[in-house]
Amino acid sequence: MARPTIAPGAQAANAESRRLQEARDRDVSWKKWGPYLSERQWGTVREDYSENGDAWNFFTHDHARPRADRWGEDGLAGFSDDKQRLCFALALWNGKDPILKERLFGLTNSEGNHGEDVKEYYFYLDSTPTHSYMKYLYKYPQAAYPYSDLVETNKRRTRDEMEYELLDTGVFEQDRYFDVFVEYAKESPEDILIRITACNRGAEEAELHVLPTLWFRNDWASWVARPAARGPPPAAPPPGRRLRCCS
Repeated sequence: MARPTIAPGAQAANAESRRLQEARDRDVSWKKWGPYLSERQWGTVREDYSENGDAWNFFTHDHARPRADRWGEDGLAGFSDDKQRLCFALALWNGKDPILKERLFGLTNSEGNHGEDVKEYYFYLDSTPTHSYMKYLYKYPQAAYPYSDLVETNKRRTRDEMEYELLDTGVFEQDRYFDVFVEYAKESPEDILIRITACNRGAEEAELHVLPTLWFRNDWASWVARPAARGPPPAAPPPGRRLRCCS
């Protein structure tokens, strides 16, 4: 008797079921690596050591570049071990932005006419329970990212008005943007393939720098490593300070 044919989708499901069973019964660390990096660490209560509990202004998006996080890390399509010791994320530069695109940007509670709001377009397309396969999509404009326009326009709008979104700024007109896909695939719990695919959706050639980044979370600074001895974390940089990327 001929063997029954198993559809590819069923084979994949069976393979994932085996991985889940191994993780439960044999303590195989299929879930050690996964999407454990925050989308946004800045502006959260985890990083707030202000005297008045103002998390938004104590650790802003601008601060996230020159300051080390205290309790976690963030990044685009972020990936790390479950202790967040070794981190991986994607950084992008279109040759026009004053900074690298390393993390999600959004409005704080006081900047948005409807409160806090991320101003990005990104999509989690696929993931298995053990994170043996994951797929992520980020849409990156080819024009300079309108940071100031988003903040200033939304501040001027009332609660009764619609929010001013990234699409409203015109940076995606004529499809002048990149679709950047990030895929993760595990051959074993510790053997992981990362594939990055960038697609120019516009009609003309455009500049794009793709910077896959690996780093260790800062857990050696005195105010992180020795809780009993540490004082307050480093002060925020002076207002208006910016770090610019270099080619």
